[in-house]
Amino acid sequence: MQDVGTALLAGSITGSYEGVAMLDHIILGCDDLDCGIALVEEHTGIGAAIGGVHPGRGTRNALLSLGERQYLEIVAPDPEQSSVRQFVGITRMTVPRLVGWATRQDDLDRLAQILREARVPFDGPRPGSRARPDGRVLNWRTLDLADTCQGLLPFFIEWDPAAAHPGSDAPPGCRLQQFALVSSDPDGVSRILRRIGIDVPVECGEHAQLRVRITGPKGDLEIRS
Repeated sequence: MQDVGTALLAGSITGSYEGVAMLDHIILGCDDLDCGIALVEEHTGIGAAIGGVHPGRGTRNALLSLGERQYLEIVAPDPEQSSVRQFVGITRMTVPRLVGWATRQDDLDRLAQILREARVPFDGPRPGSRARPDGRVLNWRTLDLADTCQGLLPFFIEWDPAAAHPGSDAPPGCRLQQFALVSSDPDGVSRILRRIGIDVPVECGEHAQLRVRITGPKGDLEIRS
């Protein structure tokens, strides 16, 4: 079975991502949720709101809107759960940093079929949910590529169409000023992204890295993976 980069660059996946690969959210990992919220508010002037707990995954989050249907998710261990099973590295973080990003899809079953036919390994679609502070349950499905090009490629999310998007009622006031990927092979990563309908700048650098700049009423926050 070929890796995702080989399959995409070989043209195994064709014309099924038009208009659906939209940057949905960026994930900032930290070992303490209050510290993550404080860091963002210190630089931007906007405090993220508690989102809820991820049952069985060992994490909880806080959210900050970055504009229409986009948001920053701050993820940290949930002290009420025994272990972290998602983004396990956050328990060892001394400084908050980016741990991933997601693109919004309108049909994950179709995406899974295309990847399966192209022999690109993936996991999903898998259901997810969390209870919001107001008691409503938010549902979604995700699909993860087995090979993410050292963490540069996103995972894919399909929201329950009956529910409001998390970015719609998260605290407003911030905007995503810059989102870029860094790779030792920027041309190769750019070609892969274009194959899945994603237009994100890829810069040349020694190590794979995500770079984000968020601007708010107080100033800018620059964060990296």
